[in-house]
Amino acid sequence: MLLQIKNLKKYFDLGDGRIVHAVDDISLTIAENEVLGLVGESGSGKSTFGKTIVGLLDKTAGEVIYQGESLPHNYRAADFKRCRGKMQMIFQDPFTALNPRLTVGEIIAEPLRLSDNLSAREEKQRVVFWLEKVGLSQDHLGRYPHEFSGGQRQRVGIARALIMEPELVICDEPISALDVSVQAQIINLLIELKKSMSLTMVFIAHDLTMVRFISDRVAVMYLGSLVEEGPAAQVFDKPLHPYTKALIASKPEPDPRIEQKRQHHLIKGDIPSPINPPAGCRFAGRCSQVIQRCHHENPDRIKAAPGHYVNCHLY
Repeated sequence: MLLQIKNLKKYFDLGDGRIVHAVDDISLTIAENEVLGLVGESGSGKSTFGKTIVGLLDKTAGEVIYQGESLPHNYRAADFKRCRGKMQMIFQDPFTALNPRLTVGEIIAEPLRLSDNLSAREEKQRVVFWLEKVGLSQDHLGRYPHEFSGGQRQRVGIARALIMEPELVICDEPISALDVSVQAQIINLLIELKKSMSLTMVFIAHDLTMVRFISDRVAVMYLGSLVEEGPAAQVFDKPLHPYTKALIASKPEPDPRIEQKRQHHLIKGDIPSPINPPAGCRFAGRCSQVIQRCHHENPDRIKAAPGHYVNCHLY
């Protein structure tokens, strides 16, 4: 097992007694060379979860265990230096994630300069190698981020993340800011790199079609907590939690004629505030199958099938 996450919590103290429960008691495991898809509405805590794993956010409680080693709650400079060759992150917005004052060559080379004692020639060779590996060329070395399209900038971000050849990559909605035509190119690139480098990925996204296409397993997150987890095919074909069913049902059909005739089951209401999450099941206030105990008793994690788990009183 490459990564074990035990009872991970990340809270933000806003003062005046107000605390945001962004990630609240999540436990899961990720095997080597596996792609875990993480889905849920905006505000469910997916990006915070990813940033907490790699140490960009301090843990409030819980453990992140990487290859048997428990990682520190609060990362120091030495911890980042030690872990940067193991874990990296690809960010959602490729424009804000890249320093506008640095050239593409400097951006991609920066991790090497912080870690390896390479000569200028060796450094340039590594950078050019990774530019070409993500579908760019040596001609792009001296250009700045604003001179690229969104898809090209994301390729630069991927090259920067992978130049250290990590084992685990957190992909924080890497296609959501891109045109639909470019999204498939980036997904295919990630799949190709995953195979060639034997990468393990956590793929965070809203697009359920892309998540199903790229993922081996899927975890569904709602208001800081996991509600369902299992093999991608099982979760999409036989969803168990009412929230998972509603998410999948909300996915539009590609054929407009089918979509027009399809019966829609929208999730009523808005996601509750993470500052004051409801007692019991957090989805109870929006669930069409709610029963009395849902409002006051937090559901346990139930094994519904091999590798398929659900947090719901209906099972």
